[in-house]
Amino acid sequence: MKSRPVHLAVSLLLLSISAIAAIDRHALVSRFNPTRNASNPITPMQVGNGAFAFGADVTGLQTFLPFAIMSSWGWKNDSLPPGKTIEDVENYKGVSWDSHGRLVQYEFGGEASVQQWLISNPNRVNLGRVGFLFFDARGEVLNITEQDLTNVQQELDLWTGTITSSFTFQGENVIVQTYSAQSTSTIGIKIDSPLVKSGRMGIFLDFPWNDGSAKFSAPFVGVFSATSNHTSVLRTGGGLGRNVEAEISHSLVNSTFITSIGGDKFTISRNSHAAHRYTLRPTGNGPSLSLSIAYSLDSPKSVLPFKSVANESKSLWAKYWSASGFIDVLTGSTDIRAHELQRRIILSRYLMRVNEAGDTPPQESGLVNNGWYGKFHMEMVFWHLAHWALWNNWDLLDRPISVYALFLTSSIQRAQLQERYHSGARWSKMTDPSGRSAPGEINELLIWQQPHPLVFAEYEYRAKKSKATLLKWLNVVNETANWMADFAWFNASTELYDLGPPMYVVSEDTSPNVTRNPAFELAYWRHGLDLAETWMERLQAPIPKVWTEVRQNLAPVPIENGLYAVYEGLEDTFWTDPAYINDHPSLVGLHGWLPPITNVSSEIAKATADKVYTSWNISNCWGLASDSTASSALTADNLFE
Repeated sequence: MKSRPVHLAVSLLLLSISAIAAIDRHALVSRFNPTRNASNPITPMQVGNGAFAFGADVTGLQTFLPFAIMSSWGWKNDSLPPGKTIEDVENYKGVSWDSHGRLVQYEFGGEASVQQWLISNPNRVNLGRVGFLFFDARGEVLNITEQDLTNVQQELDLWTGTITSSFTFQGENVIVQTYSAQSTSTIGIKIDSPLVKSGRMGIFLDFPWNDGSAKFSAPFVGVFSATSNHTSVLRTGGGLGRNVEAEISHSLVNSTFITSIGGDKFTISRNSHAAHRYTLRPTGNGPSLSLSIAYSLDSPKSVLPFKSVANESKSLWAKYWSASGFIDVLTGSTDIRAHELQRRIILSRYLMRVNEAGDTPPQESGLVNNGWYGKFHMEMVFWHLAHWALWNNWDLLDRPISVYALFLTSSIQRAQLQERYHSGARWSKMTDPSGRSAPGEINELLIWQQPHPLVFAEYEYRAKKSKATLLKWLNVVNETANWMADFAWFNASTELYDLGPPMYVVSEDTSPNVTRNPAFELAYWRHGLDLAETWMERLQAPIPKVWTEVRQNLAPVPIENGLYAVYEGLEDTFWTDPAYINDHPSLVGLHGWLPPITNVSSEIAKATADKVYTSWNISNCWGLASDSTASSALTADNLFE
């Protein structure tokens, strides 16, 4: 009996601790809802689902600024270079370089026009533009600017993925809600305004020409004035999918993209046969217009109604915030930096969910605009994707890391048939959904992307600890480590295994023909082979002897003047030469990004990191110390200013 008060006290204490520890996630997320009263000229407000994103100006659509509608599936090939055929592309070969007695054939250095075509194709497409039209009392389109709007307010509800935009035009109020579906590439739009009822407000859809002529397309993607390069066709009436009232087929060379429109009653017409701009006008009697606009490669059997799009967005965003990892550094903190850190955490989590959770790894600028023709870079997938494992968002991570299994066959062919290695799979750097490597010295001589799948496999095993996971990754782990062991070459003079030359280091700024035994790559190679051996041990399978031989006898991480060196025999001027102290400071990843590794000294690593801090051009630095996204358009620091 005497124990009951004690038990009660303990129970109350535990309840109190639980109450204190509970995070009011909704309140904390909503505290950082971005707001605007004018468009940002280079950065849109976005809704999306990771594989599809819609960038909006301050009207909630793309009325004044042609921000992009991007996807992970929307790609096209340009016409072949003049005088070239598909056989020229299929038979293309680059140069062959000697690599320690092995003649390795690369894809760079071949016929110039075909090489450039292979670099820039396929390229990612901006699927279109959707904006508002305003009419006068006679039904003529008004030519207005953003300055003609008053009382402009816009807020992104992060918890539900809802952009709410409001403004006044010629004395009439307009309220717009914009959503993205989570299961399809569809936007939902609802407009409430007397201008809808009076017929003075409508919507336009426009479609740009896209090609691989520009490596970078930012802040806008595509050319809307090159109307003769492509075609579009409008269909209305019967024979369309359920809830589809109009369908526009947009063809660029040999690729066609479908835009399907459904919702409240409207009319739609093409402005001119010389353009790809269409005008949609509501025909209902009320002050409200709800539409769904879906994008796809084929005509859909149906399009989600607006309410379903909105409900999907609200439900799945709430689940995203509620059911995965969460960090509160703000509540109860007296540190003046806590607010800004919390803001960046929340906004970054939103941005990653919109831009970096598709069926393939994201490009450097996500789904905001295009960089490197829209292609993604396999060395950067760790920064773009590994955080999903740490937040326990395996539903989102499983999508893009599936490319390792998908690309395995082509990566084996690259290593063994093209480059003449004895075994293994060599993962590409700059690539696309086909898995083909884009030609280029850096693209084909960079190696630090190679161990990445071993880390992803390890993360998944830690999360699930199942034999199914071990078997799922087995072929990828095996072939990854096989090539790592084959790439390292035995140096008879040192009786150690060296990495390179030829190769590029992480920062891509050293001469590939003299780069030997780079510090970060050596440490990562050892870590990767450690992971691969552990994988086989878990399966109680034999460990290839060559893995152990190479791992145990890798060259030591190079040290110069008491600091780790980017590579062995580095020039004395390295720390003062602006050509070197830019871009990725890979040396800071030796201890911190990588876990403790045999023959990497934490003391020397710290001293090296201190030297980087005092010597590096931080203003031109792509960091290895945190999850980062290459495009400034995707940083939480400026997206919602």
